[in-house]
Amino acid sequence: MARRDYLQMISQIFRGMTPSITSGILTVSVLSVTVFGIQTSLELTPGVFSVGSGVLRSGHLHRLLLFSLYHRSSTQLLLSITTFVFLSRSLEKGLGTVRFLFLFLVLSTCTGLLYSVLDLLLAEGDAHHTEGLVPAALACVALTTMHSNMSKGFLCGVSFSTMALPWVFVIATSALIPGAVLPCNITAALVGGIHGKGWFSYLDLTEARAGVLEKTMPFRLLRKVTVVTFVPASTEERRKTLLPQVNPTPGSYPVQAYAPLSSVNTAGAKDMTYEGWVTSSATPAANCSEQTPTVAAPSV
Repeated sequence: MARRDYLQMISQIFRGMTPSITSGILTVSVLSVTVFGIQTSLELTPGVFSVGSGVLRSGHLHRLLLFSLYHRSSTQLLLSITTFVFLSRSLEKGLGTVRFLFLFLVLSTCTGLLYSVLDLLLAEGDAHHTEGLVPAALACVALTTMHSNMSKGFLCGVSFSTMALPWVFVIATSALIPGAVLPCNITAALVGGIHGKGWFSYLDLTEARAGVLEKTMPFRLLRKVTVVTFVPASTEERRKTLLPQVNPTPGSYPVQAYAPLSSVNTAGAKDMTYEGWVTSSATPAANCSEQTPTVAAPSV
């Protein structure tokens, strides 16, 4: 094996092991890193973009749009981006990049607003502020499971009901990711499930409008990025992008070999043609001798 072929094989193995990054996932991740860099360089107050009861008390409604992109530490940033990549990529592949980004904004804003109201009603002392991409990722998972036809799913070799998977991720992310708040994660899963049932259908972006937005300037730049996959809004174009047609070269796939017709023709058989191909009506049973061989009995 040549060295070039060996390196190509290794790259294909790593490409199959790593998840495919799409344009929407990359956009959200880059924005999160940018916000974290601005926060670090300007030394902003911790929790400046977090959501909780303080959002409604102070009237800082801009936090509802920014809390998903805000992270307090680099560890929280890396874990949130990893969770978002693995839990949200299937939704983008099913809707398209433009509709996914719009849906991300809707789900994160609704989750932040409902959690702020809940925290205001239940908080007796200190408010429990939260931030990060985890709530948006859990909302995407809940929405995906509502549209899934699968009855069971597998996680680390364990079988779960499809409807129970979002709640498994809610418990896991609340326990493992720093800064994650369990009530906010539960709210995010409920928001995703409610949206999946069609209660927020008036907020959906149609496929036709998404197709028009794809031709505008911000998304035309995303199309030119060859490192990631831009998922079109149109169903036909999305299938061509995610499921490219394979055209194998002649001789690279097995074919069935047929015996020449002259070797199977028998006397008295009538030749027939079907769509230009010569066939024979003879059957092996018709040419077999009807006499059965006799076997002499052994002498005693």
